[in-house]
Amino acid sequence: MFEQRKQRLLTRRQFFHRLARSAALGAGLIAFSLLVGVLGYHFVGELSWIDAYLDAAMILSGMGPVSTLHSVAAKFFAGTYAIYCGITLISTAGIIFAPVIHRFLHKFHVEEDAKP
Repeated sequence: MFEQRKQRLLTRRQFFHRLARSAALGAGLIAFSLLVGVLGYHFVGELSWIDAYLDAAMILSGMGPVSTLHSVAAKFFAGTYAIYCGITLISTAGIIFAPVIHRFLHKFHVEEDAKP
């Protein structure tokens, strides 16, 4: 996916295209995760749609839960969803920032004989 050490840097246009693809993939992962949370909080936690959205968005953003859950299944879902969201948050940041970090590091390793 990324250019090798001896290859030249991508043009700015190609780099921004790569960055846009990474941002779109990150946004898709966030949207999917939010959808899973809303559906879980609504059907398992028996919250209204807006409350399910609020809880899912708060957990996904790292802020914490808002509503009180009463059933064991709802609490199990909330705990599992919170762990999933923690991993997803780190993964999404990695996906979005990988092209920027790679370009920064690659710029220092381009060999002198690489042709532009």
